[in-house]
Amino acid sequence: MAKATLNKHGIATKAGDITVYNYDNDTREYRSVSVEFLAAGVGIPANSCTDAPADEKAGFALCRTGSLDGWEYVSDHRGETVYDKETGQSVEISALGDYPDSVTPLAPLKPYDRWSGSAWVTDEEAQKRGQLLEAEQKKATLLASAKNTITLWQTELQLGIIGDEDRASLITWMKYIQALQDVDTTPGANSKWPKPPEN
Repeated sequence: MAKATLNKHGIATKAGDITVYNYDNDTREYRSVSVEFLAAGVGIPANSCTDAPADEKAGFALCRTGSLDGWEYVSDHRGETVYDKETGQSVEISALGDYPDSVTPLAPLKPYDRWSGSAWVTDEEAQKRGQLLEAEQKKATLLASAKNTITLWQTELQLGIIGDEDRASLITWMKYIQALQDVDTTPGANSKWPKPPEN
């Protein structure tokens, strides 16, 4: 088949085949190459051009320039995991271009790390507050579980119908509860958590 001839406006002055390079309508990213037949008076398909893109380059996508008169390399981090500088939460990059200013490829090392502008730095006060809250929640959970365990025995004791074995278990669990209440939950106290009695 004859090769199409285009005028300066991209309209075929002579019918024939022409190789075109297709790009995405939104991102202008190179998509494919195809051979199209153009009748006289017809232009090339939308979102295509006749000049070939450059070679692929790692870490970049080939895109049509904003003025649509050439090709350019655009940073391509799609699929990479980055971290929100405000929250430290992981985010997956889904768009072409440089990293957004709100994220960094550097991962925080601790839950209480805060972005300093160039690195993650542990917020010592937030870490202490978090550790205290975690220890207090653990203590409350263990105390609630222990108190639930002794409820029936306490009722039996009040009614005067508790057996010797249950009385001994009640005393053992009460000592455990006292030991739990004495645990110092202050961060850095290195308190040891008592083991619950065996049933």
